[in-house]
Amino acid sequence: MFRSLNHIYAQLIDDAKGVTLCSASTVEKGSELKSGGNVESAKAIGRLIAERALAKGISSVVFDRGGYLYHGRIRSLAESAREAGLKF
Repeated sequence: MFRSLNHIYAQLIDDAKGVTLCSASTVEKGSELKSGGNVESAKAIGRLIAERALAKGISSVVFDRGGYLYHGRIRSLAESAREAGLKF
């Protein structure tokens, strides 16, 4: 999890192997999101990372908020990922 003023990024990482399993962000090519600095974009990224994880057979993860407080965009991303089927 990383957020800047204009964008938001999420990754699923296998810590044991040191490999990124999947990722989603507002800066991806083909993204219809113009800005990641709002709650709506965070919700969209949460749904997208959950869809990608479920497609790879990953249903349960540990949510690391990266030191950010659990509110605003971080909370929206987590809640939308849960609603899309990802378990924390």
